[in-house]
Amino acid sequence: MYLEHFKFNELPFTITPNIGFFCHLKGHQEALNTLLFSLRSGEGFIKIIGEVGSGKTLLCRKLLDTLDENFVTAYLPNPDLSPLELRKAFARELGIEASALQDQHEILSVINNQLLSLHAAGKHVVFLIDEAQAMPPESLEALRLLTNLETEKTKLLQVVLFGQPELDERLNQPNFRQLKQRFSFSYYLPLMSREDLDSYLFHRLSTAGYTLGSLFTKKSRDILYRASHGVPRIVNILCHKSLLAAYGKGEPKVTHREMRTAIQDTDVAVSSNKYLISVIGGLVVLIIATLAFYIYQGIL
Repeated sequence: MYLEHFKFNELPFTITPNIGFFCHLKGHQEALNTLLFSLRSGEGFIKIIGEVGSGKTLLCRKLLDTLDENFVTAYLPNPDLSPLELRKAFARELGIEASALQDQHEILSVINNQLLSLHAAGKHVVFLIDEAQAMPPESLEALRLLTNLETEKTKLLQVVLFGQPELDERLNQPNFRQLKQRFSFSYYLPLMSREDLDSYLFHRLSTAGYTLGSLFTKKSRDILYRASHGVPRIVNILCHKSLLAAYGKGEPKVTHREMRTAIQDTDVAVSSNKYLISVIGGLVVLIIATLAFYIYQGIL
């Protein structure tokens, strides 16, 4: 691998969410601040919406790492579960042995007792669900009913959903109107701007131990941004492949040539750019046709 070649301590552009590489970009920091404020305010339902590869899972793990000992957290990375399985998974996260429990009311009773015990100990319980757009409709309703567990003054459970835009589409359906009304805070995680990209690359490279100046030329960064559209996961994939290409040539930096090689080797980047080119091409054809019509009519 290229670790020794570029003098890295670790690989800077893996696609595995690693909170050590969390970059405090404006959008991600605002999302984290929103989450922390909402949870400390005792709000019941919160959702973070972001495109595929925008960094939702990393943000979720950063939040888990940031919350202090006053919070008890339950984390569900794969919520494609039935209502019974969902309640059991939540119970296990709270330290309850739920494998033998099959009755819905019995599980809810055990969960409620545990939540009351944690509340009495001064703890705030937070249920974080990643990839929430994958939840079956019945399980979304079961989740809403879980948040009905409360004392006379406060909710016993707070829920944070991390999901793709499809989650919002589902919540806009009439049968989810009760659940939709529960959300006190919502944040749409933006993709990186061109300026963000430079900060992101510098942060990940420096975190990985790189100290030899600018590793990616400006032209390579410009091409990288156009190909990735600011999606962190695609940026990581293309950077990793371009570093491999530069290493293979014995080059000390990544130029536009290595970046183009990486793009051509990455289906999601190639298809995205082909789509963009086709849209632009279609617009050009439309403009030319419109001008030809006006010229033919003697308007121009």
